[in-house]
Amino acid sequence: MEGVGSALGPLFLLILLGAGLGRWRQPGGDFWPQMERLIYFLLFPAMLVSTLAGADVGQVPVARLALALLGALGLFGLLLWGLRQRLGLEPAAFTSTLQGALRFNTYVGVAGAAALHGKAGTTVAAVAVALLVPMVNVLCVVSFIAAGTLGTASLGRSLGALARNPLILACLAGIGLNASGVGLPGWSAPTVELLGRAALPLGLVAVGVALRPAALLRLDRGVWAANLIKLVLMPATVLALALLLGLDPVSRDVALLFAALPTATSAYILARQLGGDAELMAALITGQTLLAMATLPLWLKLVG
Repeated sequence: MEGVGSALGPLFLLILLGAGLGRWRQPGGDFWPQMERLIYFLLFPAMLVSTLAGADVGQVPVARLALALLGALGLFGLLLWGLRQRLGLEPAAFTSTLQGALRFNTYVGVAGAAALHGKAGTTVAAVAVALLVPMVNVLCVVSFIAAGTLGTASLGRSLGALARNPLILACLAGIGLNASGVGLPGWSAPTVELLGRAALPLGLVAVGVALRPAALLRLDRGVWAANLIKLVLMPATVLALALLLGLDPVSRDVALLFAALPTATSAYILARQLGGDAELMAALITGQTLLAMATLPLWLKLVG
């Protein structure tokens, strides 16, 4: 437990630092919204390209990792749709509950994998991002369409945004450079790597800035259902699948880490844009991020 705490503790402290900066409105103005855009569109994609372009992906059990992560994701997506009537949620609240149960905070995941297993962990985490990001985005956009919370114009914008998602494009670019054998030639490799190094600490602070403590007062069926799946059932299922599939320790730990992550802060923006329940989404993001500071070390302790 001490080793896991030592690895994850600094990450949580950066999130709490961000929460303090957000509460004190420092720096002021639109600094943090602009910083989030820089992280999302440049720094984090640079980290993914740098990792995937030069990674020995052949050492990662991609098929088994995909089966564990995507299998659990599909299972709980279907489960929530099956329980939609029983939960008695309005369409807007249901889409936010689905996002809270399925989305994951990429910054915390990659930073945690690097802290736990160094370069090997970062490589597996980049592969996990390449597997999960397209499926999660498709599932969430489909949920908005099926729930009827957006019109035809919003549908077109959503599908366009999905095709231009910088994380998806970065994964495709990194995999393409790796498969072609070109990699990142010359000075481009250290340059892109330096950009990528800035993504994780700044991303973690930005996660903290986005927290909304006042939203924690909301405790309805959507909150309970999403938190139960995201912090308990999803990691338990992925861990069982990882053990059943015989994943190596690094891949197993990273799979479990990504399954137990709190939901993504970007889900709040998506909820506002596509007709979801933004206040419920704020409650889920804040509550899960704070709860994950206790649950993540506990899950990782189970696998030593």
